[in-house]
Amino acid sequence: MISGGNATIFVSDMDAAVRFYTDVLRMTLTNRFGNHWATVTAGEGLVIGLHPASPKYPAPGTKGGIMLGLEVDEPIERVVNRLSEKGVKIVEAVQSDQAGRFAHFEDPDGNVFYLWEKEKANLPETQWQHAGAAE
Repeated sequence: MISGGNATIFVSDMDAAVRFYTDVLRMTLTNRFGNHWATVTAGEGLVIGLHPASPKYPAPGTKGGIMLGLEVDEPIERVVNRLSEKGVKIVEAVQSDQAGRFAHFEDPDGNVFYLWEKEKANLPETQWQHAGAAE
């Protein structure tokens, strides 16, 4: 069901965030979708997703400004249904965008997580692997 994941950090400036995580912290940029999304790795087992500020999410640097994302290795609807049957509160229906399909849910304390079914056909990694990638 869950095959990996990332911590998402909401950022106010994608270019500055990518420079900080790659140049200052020496993490490796693995994907960049213009100003919509970037991922950096901090060695084995930790992927950090950088997401631009949005009215839909908490402001960068505030409570909730970091979110845990879990990748799924099967159709996301199947996972959402299974979690719902176990009493998990699904926050919104499955949403789609260029990076894949997403569903948000809460843990018992109200912490928000998201499931991510990657859209493999739309992940041209070699095209997006540098910080200056255009949209």
